[in-house]
Amino acid sequence: MIYEPYNYQVFTKQFMLDNAEAGILLDMGMGKTSTTLTAVNELMYDYFAVRKTLVIAPLEPAKNTWPAEIKKWDHLQHLTYSMILGSQDKRLAALDTEADIYIINRENVPWLVEHYKKKWPFDMVVIDELSSFKSNKAQRFRELKKVRPYIKRIVGLTGTPSPNGLLDLWAQMYLLDGGKALGKTLTSYRDTFFVPDKRNAQVIYSWKLKPGAEAEIYDRLKGLCISLDSADWLDLPERKYIRHEFDLSPKAKKLYKTLERDTLLPFADGDIDGTTAAVLRAKLLQLAGGAVYDENGKVKIFHEDKFAIFDNLIEEANGQPVLVFYSYKHEYDRIMQRYPEAVSVKEENAVERWNRGEIPILLAHPASAGHGLNLQDGGHIIIWFGPTDNLEYYLQANKRLHRPGQKHIVLIHHILANDTWDPVVMDSTLLPKDEQQNALLNALKARIKEVAS
Repeated sequence: MIYEPYNYQVFTKQFMLDNAEAGILLDMGMGKTSTTLTAVNELMYDYFAVRKTLVIAPLEPAKNTWPAEIKKWDHLQHLTYSMILGSQDKRLAALDTEADIYIINRENVPWLVEHYKKKWPFDMVVIDELSSFKSNKAQRFRELKKVRPYIKRIVGLTGTPSPNGLLDLWAQMYLLDGGKALGKTLTSYRDTFFVPDKRNAQVIYSWKLKPGAEAEIYDRLKGLCISLDSADWLDLPERKYIRHEFDLSPKAKKLYKTLERDTLLPFADGDIDGTTAAVLRAKLLQLAGGAVYDENGKVKIFHEDKFAIFDNLIEEANGQPVLVFYSYKHEYDRIMQRYPEAVSVKEENAVERWNRGEIPILLAHPASAGHGLNLQDGGHIIIWFGPTDNLEYYLQANKRLHRPGQKHIVLIHHILANDTWDPVVMDSTLLPKDEQQNALLNALKARIKEVAS
């Protein structure tokens, strides 16, 4: 296929060519994979600036998206690639294969660093979904940090840089510039821009921004990152968010209130313990959906109230394909039992079959299917069986359908049990995080027309 980039893709590619350290905060569905590959191609074969490029990506995009994009575009056909995936023997064989681009899933980054140590051979690294390196305590961050001095050029790609607040930025930006923008340590970054918020004696649970800190953070990142919003540059179809709120049955509501009040529901063969706030919230979200794991990992089914809404949505789809996001394995199992024609996105060739219109109901967990999968050709209806409180997963998951190539209004249905944690997560957790992230992205938006003029 002939590559005909949008103006913003030309600008973004040039930013990567001009800057050895580049954060590309590109909205989901804007073709950051093809844009990055175009930049890599020019750096290798026009500028001779790099020899070997490593792409670090979530597993599914590593297996499917990056290889597919190389094969798709005419100007990239000469690029060779090797996939560092699978067993250790397969990974070692992939490293021994001569290629322009080496593709690895992020879970294997520690293994790769340990394998090469100071003999690191990749002079360019592309981190797809940079936000997955947001924790400075994660092993993948610590290991990649070790070899950062050996990397000549680095590109970080993400549409969700700060899903849980601006503290998430430090580790990501450190991998890009070694701490030049936001400081050499998380502690110095935190001390400069934040003050303790919620605490218990010496234990600090959360931090809040100092006055004026947000604007200064954005200002420091302007030379390092660019941000582009799909709404500004692409003529995408509308998205409609539809809430389906319902009341639990009296029996289910009584059980819910008991667990909420007492944090314990006694059973003969296993207690459901919700002694901590995080565990209790998870239990309450599960119970709103109709089933809960007990302390022994067994599933207790309490009600099927949500399925009254779910069944009606499937019926109203009238045969149109539906993408369903679930949060817990028991939700997946119950949906599969009710709809045996449903298919997991993890099944072999499921993405291809979905995009050919062969799958009526595609089941996906937002943590595993929220990044890099192109599903826009297969349908335009999403159902969230229950809400996620992870903003990154939520935004990324919805973008699987709302992206270039989608020809219909994308309908995003949420099934929410009244007077439970369902609407609380939607209204008090996802929406405020989204507002802060949008502030960051808007502050960093590249003024392409001004630069071009």
